[in-house]
Amino acid sequence: MDPLEDVLALVGASSSLSAGLVAGGDWALSFEPPDTVKFNALRYGHCRLAVDGAEPIALRPGDCFLLVEPRPFVLASAPGLTPVPAGPYFADAHDGVARVGDGADTYLIGGRFDFGDRARELLLDALPPVVHVPGDSGAAATLRWALDQIDAETRQPAIGSGLVAEHLAMVMLIHILRRHLDHRPAGTGWLAGLSDPVVGTALRVMHARPADPWTVAGLAREASVSRSLLAARFRQVVGRGPLEYLTGWRIELAAAHLRRGEDTMATIARSVGYGSESALSNAFKRVTGASPRAYRRAAPPI
Repeated sequence: MDPLEDVLALVGASSSLSAGLVAGGDWALSFEPPDTVKFNALRYGHCRLAVDGAEPIALRPGDCFLLVEPRPFVLASAPGLTPVPAGPYFADAHDGVARVGDGADTYLIGGRFDFGDRARELLLDALPPVVHVPGDSGAAATLRWALDQIDAETRQPAIGSGLVAEHLAMVMLIHILRRHLDHRPAGTGWLAGLSDPVVGTALRVMHARPADPWTVAGLAREASVSRSLLAARFRQVVGRGPLEYLTGWRIELAAAHLRRGEDTMATIARSVGYGSESALSNAFKRVTGASPRAYRRAAPPI
């Protein structure tokens, strides 16, 4: 796995679709802050997205967006309209479609991505509040294909259509995150590091072999740079040193094993690069503030 696959697997990413929205004429709907990551895609027509605290976005056919933070938002046919709550319209949805206004000028499909407890710190905090992918961008071709397939599965359900559509939504998420990495503004964090040629190499080898006895010199050899350059570049981009990052990732892996509750402490210690239970216990308590056994007792199983 690469780092993005690792994190998505660790935080238990899953998707589900909601009712689509068909709208016409003048309309405006207000949405409560979602309790998870919301996504929508505009299949045809036009509308305006206004997320609390962010600049409004004019959506065009093929555009997608992720709402990463729990903020209220408005979808409307034009600015200046007084929105009405969206909830009753979606409660009255028929055949998977909510309708508002007069006609069918605009059609959106949408849904949600659900994550485990660690997603906010490991993934979502590295993203802006709203991730917008224009329909005419290079990344949108694959997204359009996925959206076409989701549309087909929801309009003409067959055996397994729900599962197919949910997996296609995960394909959308990966491509939206890829596009964000390719066009990201300057920032720090492991997600920013993936698109850096030096830091990205070090991240990938640490994730591929987390139990290896990595040193900064060894990581620098993998990245074909000097030890000092790797250390400085990694700290500049990720916000902490490479071995500090490695320790944090090993503890995340150990915590996931503990939540599953199926391995002994000695097995977990070896799998994440610690030679003994006591070495893992010391590192785990230093990072999390709790011993592995206390964490296992308190953490909800996965």
